Amino acid sequence: MKSKPLRLPHTLILIYVMVLLTVIATWVVPGGEYQRVIKEGRTVPVAGSYHRMASQPQGLGGLLVSPTRGFIDAAAIIAILLIVGGAFNVIQQTGAITAVIRNITFTFGRKKALRVLLIPVIMLIFSLGGGVWGMCEETMPFILIFVPLALSLGYDTIVGVAMPFLGAAAGFAGAFFNPFTVGIAQGIAGLPMYSGLGYRLAVWAVGTAIAIAVVMRYAARIHKNPSLSPTYDEDQEKRKRLSVDKPVLEKVTLTARQWAVLLVFLAGFVVMVFGILGAFGQKWYINEIGGVFLAMGILAGLVGGLKGDVFGKAFVDGAKDMINAALIIGTARAILIVAQDGKILDTILAGMAGAISQFNPVISAQIMFVSQCVINFFVHSGTAQAALTIPIMAPLGDLVGITRQTSVFAFQLAEYINPVLPTSGVTMGVLALAGLRWEKWARWLVPLLILWVLFAALALIPPVLMKWGPA
Repeated sequence: MKSKPLRLPHTLILIYVMVLLTVIATWVVPGGEYQRVIKEGRTVPVAGSYHRMASQPQGLGGLLVSPTRGFIDAAAIIAILLIVGGAFNVIQQTGAITAVIRNITFTFGRKKALRVLLIPVIMLIFSLGGGVWGMCEETMPFILIFVPLALSLGYDTIVGVAMPFLGAAAGFAGAFFNPFTVGIAQGIAGLPMYSGLGYRLAVWAVGTAIAIAVVMRYAARIHKNPSLSPTYDEDQEKRKRLSVDKPVLEKVTLTARQWAVLLVFLAGFVVMVFGILGAFGQKWYINEIGGVFLAMGILAGLVGGLKGDVFGKAFVDGAKDMINAALIIGTARAILIVAQDGKILDTILAGMAGAISQFNPVISAQIMFVSQCVINFFVHSGTAQAALTIPIMAPLGDLVGITRQTSVFAFQLAEYINPVLPTSGVTMGVLALAGLRWEKWARWLVPLLILWVLFAALALIPPVLMKWGPA
């Protein structure tokens, strides 16, 4: 009997169920409160100051009104999310980024002298996509390009999937700019957006290098002996069906407008980095960064030659793609509002802090990381997970001697397990497009996952020891 794929309710449903459970908890969990002080511009609880007080059970008002309040509370984060989604879709609409990737693939894939560089170059490009703008679902169309390309070069389906998918996954987990994970989480934690850039860049580079090394080693083995591939039989059929002895791609000539779009894209991020570092008189925060993204979208549309209607539709469609994440952020914030109004949030924090504080902060950070990995299985949207967990994890870190920057980092690194999750629509969609069975992919991926998890655990130690702050 064929087993049915594991299906979970929509993330929004899961989170609203958590709102309901939080409302119920306000009738059961004792009330309590920490004293709070202003520290480095943020309101933080004072360790050891927890005291009991009467709870305030929530009813229908908490259940039905709290999501609206959640949207208002998270308005700045939701606004930048919509702007970023719109701006990136305008840039994508010009075809500039897709054309560059196709040309690099053509050049490196068709010249024998450069073929050895194909895997690292392609994975690095997709890793930059994951690290800079949260490339994830966008890898799916490229599967239809890279699987036939890999087969034509003597590799297998796994290599064809790994180049774009694992490249983007490495960048997504080790992200240094990703507005949908790092940006959102830091905004919720009260940290300057994209602070801690230097260490994140180092972790991104090493995490990407690990993935590239694993894929290159495997590809060399398969090129030497194709029968070692777990997908050998299926690949033989694919080679016949796809006629991969013929060129997979043709070189695309970028127009002057597309080159101009790429220049705008690059210049936008350069300006943003300087703004974040305070080069223009003061450090930029969420409002200024949203302005940069909006400027990038407008300029890309103008130099890309998009007519008014096309530009407007592209921006709206990109923002529309973010509606799911916006709904999740607002609803997840409702959990925090209900817990605060019911006076049970600090009781929950005190209980978690009591358990975790028994360990050295280095171990506590590892517990946070493992907890985020478990949550990731059920809530595999990085934005949703940030909205759900950071309101708890950030103040919890304050109580157990872990900085908020480190708490955000523990959440971020949990994204390394995403490529294997059977609950992830992106993972299963990628595998379906490639005609690759999940169990074969998961079995092959285990060694890389082990390396990534070990690396993530090690990467969390220096931030704890140096008390990594918001700078």
